[in-house]
Amino acid sequence: MEIAPFWCLLPMAFLLDLILGDPGWLPHPIRWMGEWIQRWEPYFRRFNFSLTASGCLFAISLVIGTFMITWGILFIVKTIHLYLYVIIQIIFIYYTLSVKSLRSAAMDIYRTLKCGKLQEAKHKLSHIVGRDVEPLDEQGVMRGTVESVAENLVDGVVSPLFFAAVGGAPLALTYKMINTLDSMVGYKDERYSKFGRCAARLDDVANFIPARLSILIISLAAIIMKGPGRETFITAIREGRNHISPNAGFPEAAFAGELGVKLGGPNYYKGNLVNKPYIGAHLGDIEVEHIRQACHLMVISALLCLILCWGCVTLFMLSI
Repeated sequence: MEIAPFWCLLPMAFLLDLILGDPGWLPHPIRWMGEWIQRWEPYFRRFNFSLTASGCLFAISLVIGTFMITWGILFIVKTIHLYLYVIIQIIFIYYTLSVKSLRSAAMDIYRTLKCGKLQEAKHKLSHIVGRDVEPLDEQGVMRGTVESVAENLVDGVVSPLFFAAVGGAPLALTYKMINTLDSMVGYKDERYSKFGRCAARLDDVANFIPARLSILIISLAAIIMKGPGRETFITAIREGRNHISPNAGFPEAAFAGELGVKLGGPNYYKGNLVNKPYIGAHLGDIEVEHIRQACHLMVISALLCLILCWGCVTLFMLSI
């Protein structure tokens, strides 16, 4: 097998994301996934099974379907030309990344808060978090923004790069289907507590290794930023489980340790108060500048993750 064309997959996809981000005019498979989920959910709900079984069949069908469709497209393209196959893989992997869009969304909230427009900042925050934004004060908006940057570092960077390194574009896009399913049906409310249970568990399993890998990556990024790398690592290990999610707490705790701020705590979701524990309760209060610092930390962590995954892929290719 010719190694050279495949050597560039991850860095070229990452570069595309830094340049293009997620422009609204560009057709996007992740948006298509959301449409597929909405279209097929009512059909699977009509099955003569329990809601848990129907939801499991629903999630597994969409996940396997995503892998097979992606693999099939690439198989056909590969028979046409090797370099076209490489280009399509780069584009598919690019679609799974969200470094630029995540930074843009957070910095937009940062600038809005700097102008004293709290209500507008709440509206912008509502696009990137699942919590109710109306009850939030200014500190709540800041915490929500930093927590979103931390959690989405895993969902939008570490996990896609990890799965792309392991299985190329098919596995990376399959991960994004799992992640999209969780964001749309993986709730613990009356409508989805049973139907969305399998989707939520799939997401927990998929993010298990990347979330823990992010501790090391964020700690190294903190050292590069001349921050407290040791405190970042210790806080992540000690308080990463202070979260209702088995994975999201680890990157959030690492960010809390590096920034020296308290994150987490109670929030309202669809009108219901969820008493989540604080992460870094012994640390200081958050300030608006911490949003900008969190974005710097996220970008440097993303670059380190790229180097790590790219290096592993390169070593594997050279060994075969």
